Amino acid sequence: MEGPLEWAASIGTMLAAAIIALDLGRRMTAWGFVLFCVVSLIWVYSGFTGGAVPIAAMNIVLFVINAWGVKQYWSDRKRPNARAKGETNQSSK
Repeated sequence: MEGPLEWAASIGTMLAAAIIALDLGRRMTAWGFVLFCVVSLIWVYSGFTGGAVPIAAMNIVLFVINAWGVKQYWSDRKRPNARAKGETNQSSK
């Protein structure tokens, strides 16, 4: 399990994590989750074909979590980013 496919998945995983950590807005965060979904599928394929079933199983779960992230940040426009609006948890009087 050290071929170009695994390297692409590793680099993609690091890039997706960086995109999400940079918090460049809802749309960009959604693209980070999309990238996570793609690399999770690569890891699943690589895990099953390379005899690393635990890696494949973990990435099946991560795929589901990241797909939910795509839904939350891309499709759910009813919940704007509170930090971008400058809102806090304090109630106004």
